[in-house]
Amino acid sequence: MRKIASKQDKEKRARRNQFIVGGVLIFIMFGSVFGIIVNSFGDKESVVKDVTYNGFEFVNQNGFWISTIGSFQFVFSNNPEEIEFNESVNTSSDIKPINSYSGKPLYIYSENDNAKWEIYRNLHPDSNQIVQRMQDACLEECGDDLPIKTCEDNFIIIRESNNSRIIQENNCVFIDGKKENLIKLVDKYLFKVLGIE
Repeated sequence: MRKIASKQDKEKRARRNQFIVGGVLIFIMFGSVFGIIVNSFGDKESVVKDVTYNGFEFVNQNGFWISTIGSFQFVFSNNPEEIEFNESVNTSSDIKPINSYSGKPLYIYSENDNAKWEIYRNLHPDSNQIVQRMQDACLEECGDDLPIKTCEDNFIIIRESNNSRIIQENNCVFIDGKKENLIKLVDKYLFKVLGIE
């Protein structure tokens, strides 16, 4: 049979439960504060700082690396120090500089939308007024109702491949690599064209 508790016993039990709940909450609060303090010491190394590479300054803003070169501002997904590849990247030594694109149309074919966007963000007339205009195109028949261009035109071709390379052939630039490396390869190409590397 259940013992009938007096009003005084009920109040004692309620007070005891309040102390226990209060103690647990205080413990959680102190633990949280302690955790934040400990993490703040460890996070100092993971805070992304600005980077200077070959005399060019890269400022990290919202996860992108911004560098001002001349009167133009360029936005990259990677800074030059972050671009490392597990395999060797075959790169032409005769990559044409940025002024070879100035005031001319630029055609682009890409099998990776993010890599194509990296080119658009930095060379499109709306962003930097370097090229006259940009347009998707194909090097040969591609079935997308796109114009077919040749290496007589300024043309960047970005393709997925097991071998990484950045090759200039006449006015064509071929950027080939694994899907996960294409944005880094495009940034490497942009660094080379802009004279950063």
